[in-house]
Amino acid sequence: MDAFASLAGGLAVALEPHNLLFCLIGVTLGTAVGVLPGIGPALTVALLLPVTYKLDPAGSLIMFAGIYYGGMYGGSTSSILLNTPGESSSIVTALEGNRMARAGRGGPALATAAIGSFVAGAIATFGLALLAPYVVSVALAFWPADYFSLMVLAFATVSAAFGDSALRGVTSLFLGLALGLVGIDLMSGQARLDFGVPDLLDGVEVTTAAVALFAIGETLFVVSRKGAADETIEPIKGSLWMTREDWSRSWKPWLRGTAFGFPIGALPAGGAEIPTFLSYATERRLTKHPEEFGKGAIEGVAGPEAANNASAAGTLVPLLTLGLPTSATAAIMLAGFQQYGLNPGPLLFGSKPDLVWGLIASLFVANALLLVLNLPLIGLWVKLLAIPRPWLYGGILVFATLGTLGANPSLFELAALLALGLLGFGLRVFGYPIAPVVIGLILGPMAEVQLRRALAISQNDWTVLVTSPISAALLTIAALAVILPIVFKTREKGITFGEDD
Repeated sequence: MDAFASLAGGLAVALEPHNLLFCLIGVTLGTAVGVLPGIGPALTVALLLPVTYKLDPAGSLIMFAGIYYGGMYGGSTSSILLNTPGESSSIVTALEGNRMARAGRGGPALATAAIGSFVAGAIATFGLALLAPYVVSVALAFWPADYFSLMVLAFATVSAAFGDSALRGVTSLFLGLALGLVGIDLMSGQARLDFGVPDLLDGVEVTTAAVALFAIGETLFVVSRKGAADETIEPIKGSLWMTREDWSRSWKPWLRGTAFGFPIGALPAGGAEIPTFLSYATERRLTKHPEEFGKGAIEGVAGPEAANNASAAGTLVPLLTLGLPTSATAAIMLAGFQQYGLNPGPLLFGSKPDLVWGLIASLFVANALLLVLNLPLIGLWVKLLAIPRPWLYGGILVFATLGTLGANPSLFELAALLALGLLGFGLRVFGYPIAPVVIGLILGPMAEVQLRRALAISQNDWTVLVTSPISAALLTIAALAVILPIVFKTREKGITFGEDD
């Protein structure tokens, strides 16, 4: 009951007119900037941090939270309509959302993303208020070996889920893992695969890679097919709103996505990428319409978007209770706390309860404002697809370039954008899935660090991966995720062979 009373007090703070205005500014800016490829909520919060130095601490932090949520929703808009993720956590949304948009169902795709984000955000915020101490205790129970096994599970599930061939999915994954090795070794400080180029010491920028592989690669692929029998993009086909079937196929993925996003987002090495990947793989296995996956299945939008938004609330659990940021945006928000002389942690709940609970309650307000702001604009967003294709893809190239320059103004970064774009084009030509490359690039370095920490703690004893109950359970699930589909396919072929015989 204390949590409900504290949350009610926080809601009173969040609904004060000036704080409400800060929240509205945050979600509006976050949505607008999130649509641009390569510029996400972390960069937006970083740019606004000096501007808010003399503002009210509660209002500034509430605005940062609004930018965080708005930026993630803006990233889903560009992913669905333009196949151009603004954030790495929006990559999975592009897989089915863009197919829906090309078939004239961009409206329902945007609607299920908005409503799913609202549902997941509301549930996760309740979880943040009520379950934070318990989730933190679970997070503290995870050792490096457990984190490594969690990432192996993500590798196994997404490699089997993306593309028509598991072998091609694994090949793309290992290509991403190789890209993740570029740069300075985080454990030893030694340079790896930099080829004498100083710009490569920082590694391959994830945002640049995502924009290049999806936006540049897609544009080049479309241009290469000019004159061939290509699919026709229908801006609007049928209703802009979700049908009864869309609702029935979306509500369970919303809940499952929330169940993935909130606890994994609360883990110190969780983030938003792993739950979105796991949500997509789960929906693909549980769907009653497997033939639609890869062609525009609404479950593939609803689940990952819910996981994405739920993980946003999850990242605030370790930030507020332990002072531990688990994402780039959370790290910048930590700097926002510190510029006001505040140190997040258990003592902050006692010393500044109005500020902490006002920030938590503002997440409800931000979700509601996002829904009110974006649902009426669905018709306007979908009209982007009516733009002539040369103009549309020319605009994508311009925004992708500007977004890359905004995030990292460097001539080398532009060269990397082009090179990775050509790689994305080649993968599409030969039928290899794109998403596992980015997954390997994002999770590969994290998995390597956790594995090496586990081995250092255990004095190079590899059995630590199976002696830890959590790690052993995760590795078992990962093995089943790889083996069971192969067994089922082998049985299907055997049955088919027997019938023909």
